[in-house]
Amino acid sequence: MKKRILVLATGDKIGGGSGFQEMVERSRTEPAILDAEIVAVVSSYYECGGVWEKAQKLGIPFIYFPGPYTAENYQKIFKDSKADYVMCSGWLKKVSGLKERLTVNIHPGPLPRFGGEGLYGHRVHEAVIAAYHRGEIKQSAVSIHFVNSEYDKGAGIVQIPVLIRPDDTAETLAARVLKVEHNYQSLILNEVIHGRIILNKLGDVLFENKELFRFAFINE
Repeated sequence: MKKRILVLATGDKIGGGSGFQEMVERSRTEPAILDAEIVAVVSSYYECGGVWEKAQKLGIPFIYFPGPYTAENYQKIFKDSKADYVMCSGWLKKVSGLKERLTVNIHPGPLPRFGGEGLYGHRVHEAVIAAYHRGEIKQSAVSIHFVNSEYDKGAGIVQIPVLIRPDDTAETLAARVLKVEHNYQSLILNEVIHGRIILNKLGDVLFENKELFRFAFINE
């Protein structure tokens, strides 16, 4: 039986949810890039929101979750969906009450420096570009990590570098980072759900694939 994934994807009134769409489509290729079933998608925007519209087109059950964002409510949605894992894909709310080893997030910048509450989405790219122009960094990254009760502080899985170009703006960097997100999100999630990347009881992330281990990072 295929593993079941619940996706948390905030989106907004006019768009969002591209990562969710990519995961669904990559679960439907032959062979499947993401060998799993997307059982539902959660958003804090309802009808006519970007995530809702994509869910309708893809035939994926939609769950409206306006809050409160308590551990009890997260646990109820997870239990009711009968999911095995949770993937946060552009989810802007703090997550609590879910098991860290079963919950994964993707972040559009290098963690831990460019993370934390209030630093998400386009704000991350603006902060990264500002640091680049100060001569502090040469590259951005896509960071994929497990999720604990602290915002962007879960155990690191992989950090995929994205070189910053001299003429980059926050907008052009964001577009390239998004492409990398789409390419690696399904691949890494597939490794997690099939037990080839695990978070053990000691808090260590273990890799079966040595090539992917090259991109492992410590998120502290």
